[in-house]
Formats: sequence, C-alpha cells, structure tokens
Amino acid sequence: MKRLFKTTILAAALGLTVSTASAEELDIGVVLSLTGPASGLGIPTNTGFKLWPDTVGGLKYNLIVLDDASNPAQAQKNAQKLVTEDKVDVILGSSTTTPAIAMGETAASSKTVQLAISPAEFPDGKGTWTFRLPQSTGVMAGGIINHMKANDIKSFAFIGYNDAYGDSWFRDLKEQAEAAGIKITTEERYARADTSVTAQALKAIASKPDAIVIVASGSGSAMPHTTVVDRGFKGTIYQTHSAASRDLIRLGGKAVEGSFVISGLAVLPEGLPEDHPSKKLATDFVNAYEKEYGAGTRNQFAAHAFDAWLILDKVVPVALKKGKPGTEEFRVALKDALENYGSIPITQGVITYTKDDHFGFDDQARMMLTIEDGAFKAAK
Repeated sequence: MKRLFKTTILAAALGLTVSTASAEELDIGVVLSLTGPASGLGIPTNTGFKLWPDTVGGLKYNLIVLDDASNPAQAQKNAQKLVTEDKVDVILGSSTTTPAIAMGETAASSKTVQLAISPAEFPDGKGTWTFRLPQSTGVMAGGIINHMKANDIKSFAFIGYNDAYGDSWFRDLKEQAEAAGIKITTEERYARADTSVTAQALKAIASKPDAIVIVASGSGSAMPHTTVVDRGFKGTIYQTHSAASRDLIRLGGKAVEGSFVISGLAVLPEGLPEDHPSKKLATDFVNAYEKEYGAGTRNQFAAHAFDAWLILDKVVPVALKKGKPGTEEFRVALKDALENYGSIPITQGVITYTKDDHFGFDDQARMMLTIEDGAFKAAK
C-alpha cells in the first residue's frame, strides 16, 4: 500500500482534512529507543509516525528518525546532530524518559521545541523548550491512589526503575499516598537492564503490603510482575501507563490476570463515557490503526506519535504568521503558539499547554484498566 493512499485513508477515517502544502517544508527530527532495553516503547511509537497524513499545518514535511539505543548519551548526540546538521524545526522524542531528559538541554540551548514522547521531568528552570505528549506521573499516580482509596487499600510496596522515571513516580505516589493516609511499606529499585528482581520482590512481600505498585515499561513490566506472583504475593498489583501494552499480557500470562494498569485513553477508548471529549477521536484512531496493523495492535505509544501530528497541525499555521521554517523566528513562534493556543483535543485527552504547564493534561486523560481473560477491560 503506498504511503499517500494509506495516509489519506487514515485522515478520512478520523474526519481530518489534509491541506495542500506550500513550497515551504517543515523539518522534523525524531529520536526513539528503537533498540536496547526500552525498544518496547520506541518500536510501537514509530508505527504511529508512519500513519501521519502528508502535511502538517499545510506544509510538506521531512521526518528524520534516529535511534538512541535506549541510551541518554546517544539521545543527546542525536539531538545535537538534528539541530546543528539537519537544522530541524522541531524535535520529537525520546520515547524513553532518561534519553528525553538528555535531549532537553540541546532543545533549550538551540531554541528548538521538543515534544517529548515520555513524561520527562526537569529541575526548576530546565526543560523550558520541552513539551510532553504523555500524561504526567502526578496525574497518573492520582488515578492509582484514588483506586486504592475506593478499594480500602491501606498500604503498598514500591518496586521500580532506579532512574528518573522511577524517581518521579515514587515522589508523586509518596506525596499523594501520605495525603490519603496510605502507607508505603518499602521502596525497592532495580536497573532497566536487570534480568532478575527476586531480591526486591522478596523484600516487598516481606513488608506485608496490601498492594504492590510496579514502575516499569513496555515488555520489561512483565518480569517484576511475574516474580512477585511466583513468590506468593496474593494482594493487588498496579502497573503504570508505560506498561499499558499487549506485551504485559503476552509475557505475563496468567500472572497478570486481575491486576490494574493506569492508562492513557487510546488503549481502550470503548470504555470511555460517551460524552468524553476524546472518545470519538481516540476510537477513530484505534479503528484506523488496527485496520492497518491488525486487530489487537493498538497501543498508547503509537497514539502519542499521532497526537504530535494533531498538535503540530494546529500550532504550525500560527507560527507561520511570525516566521518561516528553518529560522529562529519560526522556532520561537512555535513555542509561543504551543503555550498560548488553548485546548487541543487529542487521542489521549484534551491538552492545554501554558507557559507554566508543559504537560497540559487533567484527570480526564487517564483511565484505570484491569486484565481479564487475556484482555484489557475498564476497571469498575
């Protein structure tokens, strides 16, 4: 199937209009974890880019896709190449948190907007040119804590990555758990590349929690989950939105049955209320995606990639009023447009970036899923 036909069909299915391009072109750099421990995030994300229509905001575009190999140093090197050699107008990525953070300094120093495809967080005053496509850990942690309160869970153990993603999750869970009167019995960490978490699982179980929260991503989320079940844990298990993929079910098997996953909306838009502002857009995207890639292939990572198109398609025409692609004036105008455009419905919710909020999502951008009979279902 030719790209032009494919993207035209997708746009039609989503009710979108593909504009006629001008002579100008937009150069877009993409950095993904296509290999390495986090490839389970980068590979599905890349499929979402392949479904972009043929123009962005009325302009033809060039996508330059680079692999960071799940390595922050390589991600930063890629970002530097994109802004200095390829002179891109915007950077997308990385699909993994620590590489995305590494790219943030390059984005800021070059005055190039970065749309991070991971919930990257920065110290105060840093990451000023970085806008996120996924939900913040704070928003998603709130969904887990609310579910615990509703189900009378009084304590939980934490097992998660010993990196920035794990750090942000632990911080937000701790803050919200303390406010809700829920105890964290232990904090256990491990590296993404580790092949065993038996010691961490045994310590978590020994702390006698009502629940365990696992902070992992993609295919890597199954290993700690099966470990705690195999070691005899009978309580409730929660996973984060980076685990909301078929890989968790495929690799976890019976061990993940009955567990809960806080998720973005594109994993199960059928479970959203009819009046949810993203239900139709997310459902149409899922239908178009599965028509192209097959039943059951939907995933929120591809949806983040498509959401990048939905956002840029709105703000690029605004930026064009102040500068042309390839200029600093255009890049600055693009940042300004993102911070001032207002609300943009996308597949994962309604995003409203401001000068002080480069995440832009509220609680309507999350849903709690459970796993039953080898499939995600909306949790009650």
